[in-house]
This record gives sequence, structure tokens and C-alpha cells, in this order.
Amino acid sequence: MSRFLFLSLCVFFSVAQAAEKSTENDARELAYSLGASLGERLRQEVPDLQLQALVDGLQQAYQGKPLALRDEQIEQILAEHEAQVAERPAMPQSEVALENEQRFLAGEKAKPGVRELADGILLTELTPGTGAKAGPNGKVQVMYVGRLPDGSVFDQNSQPQWFSLDSVISGWRSALQQMPVGAKWRLVIPSAQAYGADGAGDLIAPFTPLVFEVELRGATG
Repeated sequence: MSRFLFLSLCVFFSVAQAAEKSTENDARELAYSLGASLGERLRQEVPDLQLQALVDGLQQAYQGKPLALRDEQIEQILAEHEAQVAERPAMPQSEVALENEQRFLAGEKAKPGVRELADGILLTELTPGTGAKAGPNGKVQVMYVGRLPDGSVFDQNSQPQWFSLDSVISGWRSALQQMPVGAKWRLVIPSAQAYGADGAGDLIAPFTPLVFEVELRGATG
């Protein structure tokens, strides 16, 4: 049954890499992660899927037990399903990007210690500060690292740098006015408060939320 749809799902490629984990907790977390990844994929592809039948088929095949359907039936059913999927109109890239952003923001919002500021900006305080705050037309001196949702760094500085708040993305302008000097925050900024539908060249795709670690060294006006 090498053509089975489930064997083509990318979530299973990590099994071999993770096989070295030996503790019971690690094994459970691996199984749960594979199930969550598979579930997310199937939720999008087959929203009305009968979960118990899925579990039965998965368990019987995994344990090498006799299956309820013949191989030929399974091949035909999966081929028909794949043909139906191929005929569906593709979702516009903008909708895909927005769905990905919403999933990412929901995951970030659920993390411990996160609180939501205006306009959906998510804040985690890494180091408290007690100094002054910048005004709406002021300047800030910061050390920062900017990352994409996958964790890759797209921008950072190696020396403290001054910025006028009227020259930065709106997410920075909103959050940094609330930040006291000496503080270090992790900010998750929705795309609507960053570069929105336009993105930023080849560096930041449209509808991409951004993650910053910002340390405020100085503030004026």
C-alpha cells in the first residue's frame, strides 16, 4: 500500500529523526505532535472526516493487523479522493497567508506570560524597566533582534541605535511608548501593525507577523 495518502503526508518524515528519544514522556510528546500535525492537515483537507474510522485504520495498519478493506478498495478510494482534492480551486495565497498568521498568533497568545496590547500586539516582559517612557513624537534608543515566524532573523543591531517613533512600523510605535527604559520585551506584532499586505521586498512576505526582542536603552520626549 505504498501509494496510501497517509504515507505521503510530510508529518511522518520526522519519525526517524526522533526515534532516538527513549523516555516515556518524549515518546508521548512525539506521538502527540505527529497526531496534531496530521490532524491539522486533515482538518483542512477533509473537514467532515470520521475520526474513529481514521483511528481504526491507523491502528490496524500500524500494528500489522488485518484491515477491514481490501488493498484494492483502499487504493481506489484514495485515488478518487486525491482526484477530488486536485479538482478543488486553489485558495488564494493571501488567504493562506492570513490563515497561517492567525494560527501563529493564536499559538503565541496561548503561551505563559503573554499579554495583549492594543491592536493585537502580544507582549512578554523579559526584563522589567523603571525608567522614562518615550512620547508619541519622541525617540528611542534600542537593541533589538527581529525574527520571522519560523525563527529566522531578518534584522538586528549590534550597537544601541536611536529611532524616531514616527519613522518605525506602527507596532513599534504603539508598544515602545508603553515601555520604560531598562525594560526588555518580546513583541509579536501582527502584519497589520507591520508591513501588511505589501510585505517588505524579498525579506518579509505579505501578511507576515513579526517577532522582536527589544531592549530600551534610552527614550526622549
